Amino acid sequence: MRHYLDHAATTPLRPEARDAWLHASETVGNASSTHAAGQDARRLLEESRERAAAVLDAEPIEIVFTSGARSRSTSRCRACGTRANGTSAIVLPDAEHHATMDTAAGLVDDGAELRRVPVTEQARIDPAQFEGQLAGAALATALVANNEAGTINEAASLARAAAGADVPLHLDAVAALGHLPLSFRALRGEAGPGVGLVAMSLAGHKIGAPVGVGALVTARTARLTALLRGGAQQRGLRAGTQDVPGAAAFATALELAEVEREEEGRRLRTLRDRLVSGIRTAVPDVVLLGDQTDRLPGNAHLLFPGAVGESLLFLLDVAGVAASTGSACQAGVAEPSHVVMAMGRSERDARSVLRFSLGRTSTDADVDAVLAVIADTYARASGAGTGARS
Repeated sequence: MRHYLDHAATTPLRPEARDAWLHASETVGNASSTHAAGQDARRLLEESRERAAAVLDAEPIEIVFTSGARSRSTSRCRACGTRANGTSAIVLPDAEHHATMDTAAGLVDDGAELRRVPVTEQARIDPAQFEGQLAGAALATALVANNEAGTINEAASLARAAAGADVPLHLDAVAALGHLPLSFRALRGEAGPGVGLVAMSLAGHKIGAPVGVGALVTARTARLTALLRGGAQQRGLRAGTQDVPGAAAFATALELAEVEREEEGRRLRTLRDRLVSGIRTAVPDVVLLGDQTDRLPGNAHLLFPGAVGESLLFLLDVAGVAASTGSACQAGVAEPSHVVMAMGRSERDARSVLRFSLGRTSTDADVDAVLAVIADTYARASGAGTGARS
């Protein structure tokens, strides 16, 4: 039997979302066509947009359906261009997701300047340090919750700081979706046109929607320019035939995740705490990274001193347990966690971490499976690590 504890990478498809996708796929017609079949598809698409907007406390026109959160660069990364003062600076905290960091690096190749913001030992973005880098910047970005360490950031404070500095802000809410309340309207507040929170990215497969659908919530007053052109769909921000079944499935999963959020959060915290406590009993030297309490409910980001994360991962997989050493976008690449190093830990520590992430289908049996093998797994991985360094 396999025990899946990598829900932060992707989570199982919800049956209701699958059914919504199948039902919508039977509606034949391009949503941009003017004939009756096309308008049927358009109606279903716009209903899905309205449903998503209701959960996210946004206006329907602000919901741009995408192929996933990481496709957000097609509409946000040149959102502001160069400021009137000639600055093209991007404010980027040190522990962001690789997709954001890699996109920013591409913009640097095009002449942008990076203003780095250090994070705390818990991987939290300090609002004061964030604010200190904003003056005259062209764009700022930040995680609502850290995808590796699970630490929850003060998103409202970051949004207020950006609005006060007249800087556009993108929030990466991928890890937070389904676990934290997300009100685009409240986070945006009284920000003026084109500044403060202008975009928030989401991925459907993190909440049980199909892989390949997500959303970018974009303020209706935001001045955004698409990178990929070819049509005027979705305010001209994302060209191409619109994915009606994907939108319907995303809206369904989003509604269900919101209905379940509070109760599921309590259940996951209980499971996670039992997992962490059991691992600490079996491996007394283990360290829980990130904020000890103000973290995503299903996240356990653990440092196993002296062990090699890749060895831990392999041995757990052989035992039927799926976990992660970090972001799934870096899977298959044996490199130290940039998040752990941003927290002030050594490169050696950054190679000795595991992330267990629980989700909707997680059970006590999954926790029991980890606890049954973790002591032996650590002992063997520590031996492998010693051999590798000798």
